[in-house]
Order: sequence, then C-alpha cells, then structure tokens
Amino acid sequence: MSLLLSPVEIAGLNLKNRVVMSPMCMYEVKKQDGVVTPFHFGHYGARAIGQVGLIIIEATGVTPDGRISSQDLGLWNDQQKMELKKLVDQLHYLGSQVSLQLNHAGRKAEDADYPLAPSAIAYNEEFATPNEMTLDEIQSVEQAFVDAVQRAVSAGVDMIELHGAHGYLMDQFLSPLTNQRTDQYGGSLENRYRFVKEVVERVRAIYQGPLWIRLSLTNYADPKEQNSIEDFQQIGQWLEQAGINCLDISTGGLLDRQPNFPIHAGYQTPFATKMKEAVTIPVATVGLLSDPGMCEYIVENQQADLVVLGRELLRNPNWLAEAANDLHDHGFKVYNHSYQRGQMKNVAERKQFGDAK
Repeated sequence: MSLLLSPVEIAGLNLKNRVVMSPMCMYEVKKQDGVVTPFHFGHYGARAIGQVGLIIIEATGVTPDGRISSQDLGLWNDQQKMELKKLVDQLHYLGSQVSLQLNHAGRKAEDADYPLAPSAIAYNEEFATPNEMTLDEIQSVEQAFVDAVQRAVSAGVDMIELHGAHGYLMDQFLSPLTNQRTDQYGGSLENRYRFVKEVVERVRAIYQGPLWIRLSLTNYADPKEQNSIEDFQQIGQWLEQAGINCLDISTGGLLDRQPNFPIHAGYQTPFATKMKEAVTIPVATVGLLSDPGMCEYIVENQQADLVVLGRELLRNPNWLAEAANDLHDHGFKVYNHSYQRGQMKNVAERKQFGDAK
C-alpha cells in the first residue's frame, strides 16, 4: 500500500491519507458579507468525494478589513459561523477532515477602508499605504483571531491553520523588509516574532485542538535583507514550543516579485525539509506537487510528512483515485460503489465488476 494514501495519525488528526487540500481563495462571496455560498458546498464537496484526507478551507478574514478582498470568506460574526457549520457538517458527512485558515491580510487587504500593517509601507503602487498599527490595534487584531477561533470551533472544524505566509499580516511582522518598528514589536528577530507569538499564545489559551501555521521561508530578496533559513528554523522552534502542531511550508508573497530561482515540480519541498531538520513536529509541503510518484517519494523519504495540493486539485478533484492507479495501490477506496464503476476502463474490467454497461 502507498504511504501517501495510507491512514495516518499526524499532528493531532486521524487522516485517511496524507493528501491535504491547500487553502485557495475562490473570490466567490459576491455579496461581500463573508458568508459561505452554494459555490463553496459544491467546490469543497467535490474534493471530499474525491477522498482528500484533509480539506483546508480558504483564507478567511478575522475582520472585514482583514480580508484579502471583499469577496473572501470571513468569520467575525455569528451568521458567518452558522453557514460555515453547515459546510463543515457536509464535508464530515462526505468523509473528510476539515480545517479553516484564518488570516489578516494587513497591507495586502486590497479593499480595506483602513488597512493596517506593522509599518506604513505599501505593497506596491497599486495598493494604499497602510496605517502603522498602534499597540491598541495590535491587541484588537490579536483578539479578532481569538474570536474567530472560537467561532471556528463552534462550527465544528477539526483543525485551525493560522496564515503566517504569503506577505499577509503575520508575515509582515516577521520580516525586516516590512517591519521597521522601533518598539517591542520591531527590531530583533524575537521582537518581530512577538505578534505571532502572542496570537498563538492567546489562541492556545482557549483552544487545545490541532493548530497549524503556514510560513513563507523565502521572499526572493537579497539574503542580507530578509530572514534567513536559520532565522525561520528558530521561528519554527519557537512555534513548536508555543504549541503549534504542524508547520505548513511555502514561499513568497511578501514582495511584488517572482522567485529568483528555477521553478519546477516540488520546488518548495527543500524549504520544508530544512524546517523538518530543526523541529520535531510534522511539516507539510506545497508547490506544484502533481505527480503521485514524486509525492510518494517525498513522504517515504521523510522530506515532509504531508503533501498539500492546490492547483492540481482545482484541475482534478479525483486526483487521489488516479494516484492510486499510478502507485498500484489496490487498497485505495473511492467514495462508493457507483464511483468505483468509473474506475473501470474496459469491458473486461466492467464484467469482472459485474457491470458490462
């Protein structure tokens, strides 16, 4: 049996396989109220039927101005929580574990009336210059994360992921490129980590379930200007000590620039492996992971513990069934008997299955 497709208990979760659906913004909240729509039931439901072990629902704003766009999901009120619970219940019914990625976009909140950031530095010319956060505003956003976690728990999610990557608010605090504060939240690495630390500690005070965080381990900048891999390994160790159960490793997003190294399948996995060398908690990898053989190799060789698929699951909700064929995993089960019929590729197989139609 494939290790990738085998059941596993990892990072506080009992998963039927090691395949995770990456949180990808769908920009489908046309009413701009942050509430789950029929689209989300169909979108995520198809991946649950496709047997994805863990579905991480897209980046969900903890405040209205914390959304990446006004058409993103939110979790700052109880109406949003009630509709989210219906979605979570459906995905559980279909057999997947469910997570939610909570986020504040900071200076990258494109529709914010009053954008916030550690320092008043715009993302690019198309974005407004954000307001440097006061100490009261920092405390208020931290509380918004706590409130959103409480609503997510009430909605029944199995795990919560904090978005500390891709240039959003947590990432902005961590980086010396975007955090030029001179108070206790700026300067040294430990000070730049303080906001993330406080969010994690405040969340852990009210939530004991599985808690992950996504990090970007490079921002394609001059090595002398950005956090080093060693800096992020230190951050990873601090996060492990603070009670994080899994580190979801990505790259980029802080600056308006493309990678400064070749892009290929699995190009971000070496960053996950470097983090794995520094911590004892599980590490997940993401980034152009479409080949089942490569994904199997990654987990077999302990380069990462979980593979997180994004665009590949957008293209193909039934990726796991095809992966099982490629990996000759005859123990993999599709959703039900009717879906099994779809796996029969010729008349002989259909006859053996008892269906020659």
